[in-house]
Amino acid sequence: MKVGEVEIDWLGHSGFLIKNSKIIYIDPFKIKEGLPKADLILITHGHYDHCSYEDIGKIIQDGTRIIMTADSQSKVARFQVPIRMEVVSPGQEVDLGILKISTVPAYNIDKTFHPKEESLVGYLIKTNDVIIYHAGDTDVIPEMQKLTGHNQPDKQFVALLPIGGRFTMSAEEAAEAAKIIKPTIAIPMHWGTIIGSKEDALEFKELCQAEGIRAEILEKI
Repeated sequence: MKVGEVEIDWLGHSGFLIKNSKIIYIDPFKIKEGLPKADLILITHGHYDHCSYEDIGKIIQDGTRIIMTADSQSKVARFQVPIRMEVVSPGQEVDLGILKISTVPAYNIDKTFHPKEESLVGYLIKTNDVIIYHAGDTDVIPEMQKLTGHNQPDKQFVALLPIGGRFTMSAEEAAEAAKIIKPTIAIPMHWGTIIGSKEDALEFKELCQAEGIRAEILEKI
């Protein structure tokens, strides 16, 4: 999917490949062989379906920069390839010139899978004309109110939201999050692999459209 100057591909589950001036991956899991090597990999937290040693190994190269949470570090440190590792927590910004990466909170409200005190993150990826919000494994949280400011007239704001339920938001809750965030485009994720179905994705799209929010279901590459 092309948004402005940025190409966004869904890799399945919560994984995405973002191509602009750099090759960026977020939470690659069960990805196919032969994908382009990464300049940058963003890991939202250390659970196996988000920080997959096997899948990261398919895309790293000399100099790949991996931005990750503290609970991911023990896996990533095992690679023999010379990579650059950076541990982050919510509320940080990494300035890569024309690309800026900000970390935002991601946690469960009424579940125990992703407690707030573990400092898991979502990411805001900011380029010249597009801002991409990858929510990570989260529920609807108060901090989402602050994201509405990223919906600017001169930028397209893309929200990648988990919809599978149980571990994260359900389709209905994710649509509520979209109402808060007010993105230009909302894309469902965290479905089709472990939990969540195409029907959930369709429900999310319908609920968003009923609120005047454009939602797109991406096909896995």
